[in-house]
Amino acid sequence: MKTNSKNSTLMAWLLVLPALLIFALMILYPFVNSIFTSFTNKNLIFPKNDFVGFENYTKLFKDPNTLPLLFTTIKFVFFSTICPFTLGLIWAILMNEKFKASEFMRGLTLVNWIIPGIAIGFLWNWIYNGDYGILNALLNKMGIIDSNIIWLAGKQTSMVAVVTARTWQMFPWYMAFIMGGLQGVPNELCEASRIDGANNIQVFTHIIIPTIKPVLILILILGTISNLQHFDLINVMTDGGPERATSTFAIEVYKKAFKEYNLGRAAALGVIWAILLGSFSFIYLRNLKEDN
Repeated sequence: MKTNSKNSTLMAWLLVLPALLIFALMILYPFVNSIFTSFTNKNLIFPKNDFVGFENYTKLFKDPNTLPLLFTTIKFVFFSTICPFTLGLIWAILMNEKFKASEFMRGLTLVNWIIPGIAIGFLWNWIYNGDYGILNALLNKMGIIDSNIIWLAGKQTSMVAVVTARTWQMFPWYMAFIMGGLQGVPNELCEASRIDGANNIQVFTHIIIPTIKPVLILILILGTISNLQHFDLINVMTDGGPERATSTFAIEVYKKAFKEYNLGRAAALGVIWAILLGSFSFIYLRNLKEDN
């Protein structure tokens, strides 16, 4: 009996070993190495790898660009989560109704999410182009503007432009999750509420929203984590400019590592970034545990 138990345990470890090795090589080692690198002056150009203690962290906190970088990241994450979430909620409610071609419309909507981020970046660069962009052409045609606007070169307009592109990319993802939640709401409950005199708004706010609340919280947390990590769309559209107006932690880590070649500073910023991501991941896991 004991032999069978030991064999089962050994077999279980053998089955899980490949996954553990992949985790150790692809996630654990790079993370630990980044923490170590953050305490050095490692550089891609010069053969430096001296221990400098908390110097990288101290310089980051003293850097006048760090606080604006944090605010810009928060601003991007907030609006890039709330805007597609709101649009996805509205679209999910519309698509949840049974009408002709509703299934086709659902499938068509998901195309935005399937397209790679780099391709979406180039698409929106063309839309926003100051010389031949379709947005300027449309606004000129409608008489809203007299001259072309360089959308991605303005400090005020660049963030709006990037968030709009991110919203267009991600709202189908929110829609898909919310639709799954809506289809789990019992029709009998809604009908009983209407019989008792509740109007559509009351049914929505007092029946539907509380029922799908776990789904809404889940996708908001996952969306926040995703936007904290987001890189490709900003990199293609603005590269963090103009004047760092759209620069986030992801963009800044990339620049410090591969443009300034300062791996130590990039690793320190990456550790701070990882702490933010870890905080939201902890919230997500705690919320998941409470739901279960």
